[in-house]
Amino acid sequence: MPRRLSPPVKIGITGLPGSGKTQTLLRIIQLLEEEGVKVGGMVTEPIVEKQRRAGFQITNWLTKEHEVFAHESLKSRVRSGRYGVNLGALEGLGTRALAEARDEADVIVIDEVGKMEVESEAFTQSVIDTLDAKKSIVMTLHKKSRNPLLQDIRRRDELRLLEVTPVNKNLLAFKIVHLITGRAH
Repeated sequence: MPRRLSPPVKIGITGLPGSGKTQTLLRIIQLLEEEGVKVGGMVTEPIVEKQRRAGFQITNWLTKEHEVFAHESLKSRVRSGRYGVNLGALEGLGTRALAEARDEADVIVIDEVGKMEVESEAFTQSVIDTLDAKKSIVMTLHKKSRNPLLQDIRRRDELRLLEVTPVNKNLLAFKIVHLITGRAH
């Protein structure tokens, strides 16, 4: 049995691109897992080729299954900047990762909501279903996005929005873990 957690909290981490949102989320996951908390959901990681970012992959945190979500060499009708976007990865692996996390995890993570401005009804619904779950959630949100899903998320009363900056990113991870577990470190 994991240690008893605080009542569910919903936390959105915002910050400018490159501020360290994903790194902060990975640190939160590490700290939670060290406490025996089961974390599930979806994490987005850059694909680096020849020292430069060539795309992104998404990972189902519970199963560690991952798929290329966006890549500069991907042929796709859906584009985001210089990347072709693989909607199938989001609608398959992404929605499945969130569904499994709703069933099995103590804490759910969703990384980079709104990043790709993807018009995926299935994934959008999956995020909303996840927000409605009675579990703690930590998500990273694209700061400037006008995405309707993000606007809906930001309007939710129960959501605490916290901004990551180069100065606070180490402290912020500890603060968020404390909000979830109800214990100071």
